Amino acid sequence: MTHSPAAPTRRECVLVLALLLAILYYSNSRVYNELAPAPISPPLHTPSEFLSTLEEKTPQIYDTRLTWGNNEVPQTKVLANVPGWSIMDRLYIFKGVVYVVSDDPDSVPDVENMYSKGLEIFPGKEAEDSRLPGDEDIRIISTAEAKNLFGTGAAIIDGVTFFVNDHPQFIRHYYHWSAELYFGFWRTYSSLDPTIPPDGTTSLPQPRHMFFNRLDAFRWRDPTNMNQLVLRSSFPEVTMEFRDDWDDRIKMGVPFVFERVVLADRSAAMRAYNYQRYQRTASVPFALPGSVDWWMTIRNDVVQFAGLDLNDGSSTTATPVITYISRQEWGRRTLLQEDHEKLVKELYRLRDKHGWEVNIVIMEEVSRAEQIRLAVRTTVMMGVHGNGLTNLIWMRPTPRTTVIEFFFPGGFAHDYEYTARSLGIAHYGFWGAQSFTSPDLPLNAYPDGFQGNSIPIDAAAVGRLVYDRLTLSLEVDD
Repeated sequence: MTHSPAAPTRRECVLVLALLLAILYYSNSRVYNELAPAPISPPLHTPSEFLSTLEEKTPQIYDTRLTWGNNEVPQTKVLANVPGWSIMDRLYIFKGVVYVVSDDPDSVPDVENMYSKGLEIFPGKEAEDSRLPGDEDIRIISTAEAKNLFGTGAAIIDGVTFFVNDHPQFIRHYYHWSAELYFGFWRTYSSLDPTIPPDGTTSLPQPRHMFFNRLDAFRWRDPTNMNQLVLRSSFPEVTMEFRDDWDDRIKMGVPFVFERVVLADRSAAMRAYNYQRYQRTASVPFALPGSVDWWMTIRNDVVQFAGLDLNDGSSTTATPVITYISRQEWGRRTLLQEDHEKLVKELYRLRDKHGWEVNIVIMEEVSRAEQIRLAVRTTVMMGVHGNGLTNLIWMRPTPRTTVIEFFFPGGFAHDYEYTARSLGIAHYGFWGAQSFTSPDLPLNAYPDGFQGNSIPIDAAAVGRLVYDRLTLSLEVDD
């Protein structure tokens, strides 16, 4: 007898349905948990904290304005001044006029020792007087006057600024740029750190800006491109402003304030005793305190840029290097050809007899970096008075290091003599067979023939001096 399965009871049906719903719920929940994106974690840092972890400093609003509101206008502080060269904190400019703010005007240097009209330099009393500054150029004003003039604040020109108030007349020239303007700027600025050691390290911050209020942008570059190399290798981050930028600031009609400025003015420097004596504007700041190694900061930066180690260069024990910078192909201010040939022969004789290195070079045919590398290695540099001798500023001063300069008889200029002496390098001038050195120097003179192509030189006399300089009896190595 066959039996049919019993029909499920109502209770069994409810239990089965509940079980199916449970299985369905569990399956859906598992699938969701596996496919759904993970929850977003809270950020480890707020934006400010994140910047702090990258820069290790607290972000801040850029401080672009010196605001005094209802308070007294901050006064200008003169840190150093000799004619033509000044260091000041909080020097103001407004609508093209320079303002020194001081309630003690007697403590401020005379304005003609700081600034001029920046005109082209011509000789004579009338020309000198025409360059003297007026109220349209520079003023010394009280804090009350400054408050009425400037209002409640001034835009900040931050950091250190080198400010050149000069006509373009001398700037576009390697010597006047590097061995005069740059020389003077750094000698002035380095007076704030008179302990610079031979390796050139200094506590002074690099200048952030260079201002040329009388100069168009293209007129600072010299034909040999050396000005650019010197600037970019020593101050690679500096920004430059020119006459158009100065005009922009005038047209804005708002006051600006230099945080710190080193101010150069050629016409003002010409008023100094040292200028009257040496005819070099860079000679004036040597009245300020300074280290004997003041120039090594700039020199070492340029030397490293040229790819040399700071220990490279002349010494009292290494094989001497003699470098004759020839101008014979220049076409102006050259030796008599016969004397040039005798000089070359004499230098090669010294080379063959003593094993010294001799280089006869035409600087126009040598790359900029190679010019510097050669100067660094040179023990004795010689040549007719001219731009090529500017490279002496990269030589390494030692007791044997020497510069020999050839002049037309009766002619003399302090350009390279003063530059060499200020670096601790011996300098000898020659008139044919006659030589002279400090302190027995002739007066500046430019006779007929000074710029000519018939300058005589006695090769044997030069050879004797070179021998004497390179065979000095020295007890202590440098």
